[in-house]
Amino acid sequence: MTALMESRCLSFREIPQTTKLFSSFLEEFDQVSAYYAHPPTEAGLKAAAHEAHVTAEIRSGVVEVLREQNRRLGADAATQKNLERLASGAVAIVTGQQVGLFSGPIFSFYKVISAICCSEELSRRGTEAVPVFWLATEDHDLAEINHTFWNTRRGLTRYELPIKEEDAGRRAGEVVLGEEIRASVGAAIQNLEGGDAAKVDRALRESYAPGETYGSAFGKLMARLLAGRGVIFMDPLDRRLHQLAIPVYRRAVEESELLRDALLARSKELEHAGFHAQVKVTRETTLLFYNADGRREPVRSRNGKFVAGKASFSREEILAVIERRPEDFTPNALLRPVVQDTLLPTAAYIGGPAEVAYMAQSQVPYQRILGRMPVIFPRASFTIVEAPVARLLGKYGFDVCDVFRGRQHLRAKLEMQTLPKALARRFEKDEKALRRMLSAYANPIKTLDATLTGALQSAERKMLYQFTKLKAKAGRAEGLRTGVLDRHERILVDSLYPYRGLQERSLCGLPFLAAYGTELLDGLSRLVSVFPSSDGSCHAFQHHIVLL
Repeated sequence: MTALMESRCLSFREIPQTTKLFSSFLEEFDQVSAYYAHPPTEAGLKAAAHEAHVTAEIRSGVVEVLREQNRRLGADAATQKNLERLASGAVAIVTGQQVGLFSGPIFSFYKVISAICCSEELSRRGTEAVPVFWLATEDHDLAEINHTFWNTRRGLTRYELPIKEEDAGRRAGEVVLGEEIRASVGAAIQNLEGGDAAKVDRALRESYAPGETYGSAFGKLMARLLAGRGVIFMDPLDRRLHQLAIPVYRRAVEESELLRDALLARSKELEHAGFHAQVKVTRETTLLFYNADGRREPVRSRNGKFVAGKASFSREEILAVIERRPEDFTPNALLRPVVQDTLLPTAAYIGGPAEVAYMAQSQVPYQRILGRMPVIFPRASFTIVEAPVARLLGKYGFDVCDVFRGRQHLRAKLEMQTLPKALARRFEKDEKALRRMLSAYANPIKTLDATLTGALQSAERKMLYQFTKLKAKAGRAEGLRTGVLDRHERILVDSLYPYRGLQERSLCGLPFLAAYGTELLDGLSRLVSVFPSSDGSCHAFQHHIVLL
């Protein structure tokens, strides 16, 4: 695979919709260093690894749970070996993601290979480290995970599971898949093509079956497809893990006002500096959710009470419930990393742009509750350009960035390139002739009246504009006549910039793995580097354009 793989890099400043906070984190860290405990450097990783300690009781308790969970998911000997290393004192390189249908967007795999790369790099430098994938089974927004997009021969195809009324608001790891999953799997596997289609087909069928949950199905699929890479999967829904997290939940209640005020101040600080607050914080915000009547409800502070749905508690009452039923509580986005790192000796967290952004707010509860924070690294970022798409780009003389600029820009360029060859040559020839003709007027006009030079230049611009406009219309007419423009535009956009966003944020990875095998991940892994290279060449802090 690597012999057939070429890559180049783009700064994230060239990627549409990149926030100022994320681009500053990547390229001007000094501007945001106040919001993070460590810089994303080798020194930062070493410092965070030195601080990454949990008690022997917590370590042994968590490893016991993880052994059971990974055994149920079908993890192999490589994962079991890393569990032993974790039990013996290794630090964790953690990443995680929502448990989206059929593995969700392909960046889930990019997070994994980034965590593996980081753990191997740290281990080579003398600190034992293992990769851990946090399954976000406690999230309750099913509308974000009940569907997946595949790029097929017929274009973008959406596979979706219905959200049953009784499941709305429930935690994803508690939502059981019904018989309808068989039809979705059956439809999806019809669009698997390539040398490893049978392998991905089998993994999908064995993982997504009636009786599984969104969490268990996702975990089993990832464990199968990532076999041999030693990834440890962690499902936070286990009651024993909640029991170990009780001190964090208690602090979140006992210091709710102090945490809220500090987070409100952090939001203002970020906005004043020209950045953004990723997670909205209000005067009612606490950092907890409560499972009320099977629905995950935010715990809000109102008039001296803690309110979640129809439930209302005094401070003493909610603390008592935490002690009695900690599994009914889950952290919000800002507290979740603190719970995670209470349970794990986390040296680094690998996150996407949104996670990097909200970690600038999570630093507040990290400092107040845990007293340490891991180094944050951006996950690897790729746009995969398959050979047919690359040929289409070459046909028109396009770059991937032309597609990133949007449909209107792309369509205009397509129309300019779609003329019949004879007519295109005629336009090119006559445009040159028009420019020569107008240029010949320059000296006579200037001699006659120098003030008319501006009028000549204006006339030239207008005439060339109209000429170019005519050329575009002719190209559009040819494209409409043949249908080729619509087809080629759809192929380019669906493949490289679906739904006005990066490929990695929408398209599922399974068709790619079916076509190119899991060796694709190995090839991509070789392009990943934890730290910026000394020569300024391509690294994980940039977006990789990969040609297959």
